[in-house]
Amino acid sequence: MKTLYLLASGDLRLSANQACWPAQADLEARLIAAVERAGRTVQRAHPFDPGKGHGFIDSQKMGLAVFRGIPVDAPVIVAEAGWQYSHHVWPGLSTHRGPILTVANWSGPWPGLVGLLNLNGCLTKAGVKFSSLWSEDFQDDFFTAGLGKWLEKGKLKPDVSHVRAFDLKPKDAPADLGDAMRTGRDFARKFQKEKAILGVFDEGCMGMYNAIVPDALLHAAGVFKERLSQATLVAKMATVSEEDARGVYQWYLQRGLRFQLGPDEATDLTEAQVFQQCKMYIAVVRLADEFGCGAVGIQYQQGLKDLTPASDLIEGTLNNVERPPVFREGTGEELFTGEALPHFNEVDECAGLDGLVTYRLWRELGYPPENTLHDLRWGRDYRDETTDAYVWVFMISGAAPPAHFGGWDRASSERQPPLFSRLGGGTLKGVSRPGWIVWSRVYVEDERTLRYDTGIAEVVSLPVTETEDRWQQTTPQWPIMHAVLQGITRDQMMARHPGNHLQVVYAPDKEGARRGLFAKAAAMRELGLEVAICGNISGER
Repeated sequence: MKTLYLLASGDLRLSANQACWPAQADLEARLIAAVERAGRTVQRAHPFDPGKGHGFIDSQKMGLAVFRGIPVDAPVIVAEAGWQYSHHVWPGLSTHRGPILTVANWSGPWPGLVGLLNLNGCLTKAGVKFSSLWSEDFQDDFFTAGLGKWLEKGKLKPDVSHVRAFDLKPKDAPADLGDAMRTGRDFARKFQKEKAILGVFDEGCMGMYNAIVPDALLHAAGVFKERLSQATLVAKMATVSEEDARGVYQWYLQRGLRFQLGPDEATDLTEAQVFQQCKMYIAVVRLADEFGCGAVGIQYQQGLKDLTPASDLIEGTLNNVERPPVFREGTGEELFTGEALPHFNEVDECAGLDGLVTYRLWRELGYPPENTLHDLRWGRDYRDETTDAYVWVFMISGAAPPAHFGGWDRASSERQPPLFSRLGGGTLKGVSRPGWIVWSRVYVEDERTLRYDTGIAEVVSLPVTETEDRWQQTTPQWPIMHAVLQGITRDQMMARHPGNHLQVVYAPDKEGARRGLFAKAAAMRELGLEVAICGNISGER
């Protein structure tokens, strides 16, 4: 491997690519220097475009053209310093015969990690062999050693020693959790028999090929898709009255939700934007009732973003059991009374299956059922008199339910940054409370296998100054969770995370988390998924 071809997959949005380009250029300079120190040369496979102001591949069309100029057996590095649309490059990668290395910066402000994990998930689903590395400065021992091995052998063997396969044999569960496994199996049999519907408001959000579960794999678990257009959602919003929208808004205010409002539609959150979000919330619930959906996913990012304010306030509201009532048109009957309507952000159908099973099984266990996906965003060590651990930042654009913060009066709504949402709209922001959670991820491998990984984590409380700094290092308008994974290092977690999302749900305590983990592992196995337990499930760090 003397000459390596360097690619950079980017966003579809020009403003995002322009904003991320300085960070990308810095990453590439450090990466190229590291490769050259190892005695190799790097050829950028596509040039900087002065007219666009960036050097990213910004469409699937461009990606295919770029790959036509790369020798099919050449080594390729895909480097990411920001969010990227995987479908820009994975068609070319899917038939590439040379070694593939995906690389990201370890950074809070520039979410190359999230983009990398999504691309890795797409490649995993497609069955494409690849290796992956990440670094803060591209000079640390982990990166340098990994790069050297890849340059020599064309592949890396990731550390997955924290992962062990799970099946339904008694040896896989501690004796005191056999009843939890039986509960999970019984639940799954009933779930599979009764079947459920995911309401999908357009698939493939932001090029997330990995987030589309082949129908046959879902059907085997007893889950089916109702494919709904985002245009249907806009049309339904038009039928919602101003009076009904105001009723939802007043409910928020009465529960103590704080809206950070301002006068400028272009940069501030306004009441007009929130009213449109209230209409979207009502429209989603009514459509879910009409089509019998047990969970729903709104794509939002493309198409809908040009027509309405953001969907994030709606997403977090739907995921909460205590939420504004919605009534059926004509009869006035309340819909989904006393229930959340699980929402899977960005139409990640893997998270949709996970979230729906979690919600219903947690009800069966008598646990608080509110759950959400998060991005595996970033993390760093934190040490004080109460915490000495690597603390991850789990973060999503607003889908976290207020129950995770301790209630509506601990939540606020801030305008989505114009970079993401030109028409505004509020998030649902808060700090997740301390406690024990079960985390999980569903993903597709080789187009044929549906897999489920799970573990437990402790959500810790950090000082306000540390929380604020982590917000400023990432996206301060979004909800945040401070999580300490049990028995899993930073690099182990990255090595076994084929996707940008993971699902989280609280348990009453550490023992409750263990019980829930085994109940859900048994349920997922009964539903036909290949299940793995990750890390230390005894609750010890």
